[in-house]
Amino acid sequence: MASGARKLKRTAADGERPAALRNLPSVEACLGAAERDAALAPLSHEYLKTLMRRVLRELRGEPEALAAALATGEPPVEEILRRVRLAVAAEDEPLQSVVNATGVVIHTNLGRALLAESAIAAMVRAARAPVNLEYDLARGERGDRDDVVQKALCALTGAEAATVVNNNAAALLLVLNTLADGREVIVSRGELIEIGGSFRLPELMARSGARLREVGATNRTHAADYVAAIGPATALLMKVHPSNYQITGYTAVVELAELAAIARAHELEVVEDLGAGALIDLGALGLPREPLVRERIAAGAALVTFSGDKLLGGPQAGIIVGRRQLIERLKHNPLWRALRCDKLRLAALAATLQLYQRSRTHTAELPTLRMLLRTPAELTAVAARAREILIERLGPPFAIAIVASAAQIGSGSQPVARLESCALRVTHPHLSANAIAAAFRRAKVIGRVHDDAFLLDLRAIEDPALLAVTPSFD
Repeated sequence: MASGARKLKRTAADGERPAALRNLPSVEACLGAAERDAALAPLSHEYLKTLMRRVLRELRGEPEALAAALATGEPPVEEILRRVRLAVAAEDEPLQSVVNATGVVIHTNLGRALLAESAIAAMVRAARAPVNLEYDLARGERGDRDDVVQKALCALTGAEAATVVNNNAAALLLVLNTLADGREVIVSRGELIEIGGSFRLPELMARSGARLREVGATNRTHAADYVAAIGPATALLMKVHPSNYQITGYTAVVELAELAAIARAHELEVVEDLGAGALIDLGALGLPREPLVRERIAAGAALVTFSGDKLLGGPQAGIIVGRRQLIERLKHNPLWRALRCDKLRLAALAATLQLYQRSRTHTAELPTLRMLLRTPAELTAVAARAREILIERLGPPFAIAIVASAAQIGSGSQPVARLESCALRVTHPHLSANAIAAAFRRAKVIGRVHDDAFLLDLRAIEDPALLAVTPSFD
């Protein structure tokens, strides 16, 4: 193959390279050959033309690759079809299934919460046939898509009404634009959060049309700070749960109930961005406690926003619950239509909420809660079997040890809390931890590097067979 490349370079230098290029078939000839190829025949001509032109362009621009293609003895059209088949395979699955061995249960980069089987089934049913998304079957007229989830959300949170948009940032944008466009929203400096991707609350507020009025200091804010800032331009008081960071030491915050009392005294409302949004008491299950949505409504929040795909364990969604009059105002904002959820997301959310309402075993049926509640004994058993599998797959001189690990809830939930976990520590005398991590990534297994070793945390892996892969170390 190397001699073929050298030969091509020599002939190109002699002015003979155009002859080699003329040996490449035309796109039309390749299309004709594709008709007889079982893998390519079902594909549209336009799609195949695009890939074939790309392959031909690459070969013309790479003398060594062209020489190698012609030196195989195969007709050039066969080499082009081979490359086209590879290109099709690479594009077959843009979203690829991976194994989450990072130790972060609700991993934003890996899609956050896994759905319960009943939620997946509900999405399939909604995708397969027409549904009464906005049709009232009893009255035979147009209905409201929020009816799919509103009754359950109100029962679970104690709110008067609810609506759902496509994520929590959208929920906050809708609330601020509807209730505070052109006016001031008072927020403690200690709550001006930045979420993943460098999106900051002040910037989101600016996009909504609301004007931020900061009060207090980063570590200490008092009731008097809010009272002093209230004026004719004030639209809302806002509280933001610091779900993705923690301020400790010399601190002071104004609790929601006191802030609601200040708001009532000045005929204002309090809105709270709760972030993760727990519906059940995680503390009672042995996990770090998160404020419950029901508690925030009871404490006086007029509206509470939270995510559907974090601690709730459902699909991506921004859920808004609270007073009926305010929810109706949100739904009359043209932004609501732009941000609303489709039938698939609402179907999955409705099924998830149904588990919270009806099932005695919802902590086992919701994958997020199930993974967060796994016992050390269960993790150790999975680790032992997973180690056997990897020893068989990797062989010497890899060393695989079972070690203690500290997992995280993830996606901004309880950022400093750690969950006792178990991991496989994979090392090699001549390969770096980063090289091992890269090889496992090529096998669609995502772990983490810690203390110069590659770790496969088992907190989010229930079936050890998921690690029955053969990483490529080329």
